Amino acid sequence: MKRLLALTAAAFLALPLTPATASPAGTPGAPSAGDPYFPGQGNGGYDTRHYDLTLDYDPASGHLSGRAAISARATQALSRFNLDLADTLTVRSVTVDGRPASFTQSGSELVVTPARTLHDRRGFSVVVRYDGTPAHVLDPDGSMDGWIRTADGVYNANEPQGAITWYPGNHHMTDKATYRFTVTVPADRVAVANGDLVRRTSMGGRATYEWNVREHMASYLATVSIGTFDLTDRRVGRYRVTTAVDPQARGDATGFAERHPPVLDYFGELFGRYPYSSTGGIVDNAPEVGYALETQTRPLYPRVPSESLLAHELAHQWFGDSVTPTLWRDIWLNEGFATYAEWLWADKLGTRTVQAAFDEAYARPADDEFWQTPTADPGGPENLFHDPVYDRGAMTLHALRGATGDAAFFAILRAWAREHRYGNADTAAFIALAERVSGKDLGALFDAWLFKPGKPAL
Repeated sequence: MKRLLALTAAAFLALPLTPATASPAGTPGAPSAGDPYFPGQGNGGYDTRHYDLTLDYDPASGHLSGRAAISARATQALSRFNLDLADTLTVRSVTVDGRPASFTQSGSELVVTPARTLHDRRGFSVVVRYDGTPAHVLDPDGSMDGWIRTADGVYNANEPQGAITWYPGNHHMTDKATYRFTVTVPADRVAVANGDLVRRTSMGGRATYEWNVREHMASYLATVSIGTFDLTDRRVGRYRVTTAVDPQARGDATGFAERHPPVLDYFGELFGRYPYSSTGGIVDNAPEVGYALETQTRPLYPRVPSESLLAHELAHQWFGDSVTPTLWRDIWLNEGFATYAEWLWADKLGTRTVQAAFDEAYARPADDEFWQTPTADPGGPENLFHDPVYDRGAMTLHALRGATGDAAFFAILRAWAREHRYGNADTAAFIALAERVSGKDLGALFDAWLFKPGKPAL
């Protein structure tokens, strides 16, 4: 905080006169957050604080109309700045602090030049009006990502780069914000998003759903999924559980809401309190997608999840959603932790011990390709979701547990979830925390399990 110093009248009169409307000299914000795996992702020069997204979608034509009102804070004197938005959507207007701003679109960059330079450390507001037909992107590993159309709506999964396909923003995971979604769809469709359902209204054959996200969220964890869902929103045990289930999955999804509290209660004992105001899930009929995603508060599934998949995605609410990596190469902090939580839940249910899961993974031969990928840097975006990130990540945690003992190990996990709640942290921070809590030098363990190729010795 900058503190103003008192000036005498004489000293004030001696100051050079500056017009009240003068703007500071500014420079453009960086067009990237600097992540080596996705060098075009994110932007510099500002931090977003809140997104208020108003969307109107027609599933029949695929047309989306959007208004994105963004609250942000400049981190430098800012002459212009970038937002990430795919050029399949056409921007119609941009205002900054209520004044029309000039803008250009190229690829996934929306470059905005405000009428006046924005002051360093000052808040500002941006309103972008846009429309078009959103199209999903293909990730480096060949999977679909973003606004994925289905027979009755949209399967909206955005890790790692799909958020650009449906709204403008600062789309790197280090710039978290709160959200409000107001989504209008035909009356026979349901629009499901993150956070708490605030209200549903209907008029003229259209239905509008409003959702509010209280806790800060990375943009890749946002979702607005649309379909002919059965929507329920009620208390189950200690939790507000909101579920949306495709009618084709209705029979297999019996008791879906009731499956959540036992998993959350157990993980709460191990990792600390559940970090959000609501929970639940979206079960769509989307076999062509092929993956689930831990969208914040409301994981997204292409079919009714198994017990292990449900545990995996709910564990992500602590590890990945609340505590999010600073770079994509640290993705093991998401996937390794969620996989280990799967093992813990299976052990709790009595279906397989954690040690048996570790032994099965460790049984791979030493010359297997599995052992050639360092867990803490899988080598590029095409490898983010490969087995070593998940299984070697989980094995790293089990090796840590063996080295520190159960009491210290679970104290480390609780401290990680507590100290970085709603923020970002990296592998170096986790190693430092593990050594601080355990009081041990763990350099050799982490070097073997996270940074070196090859099968670690036991």
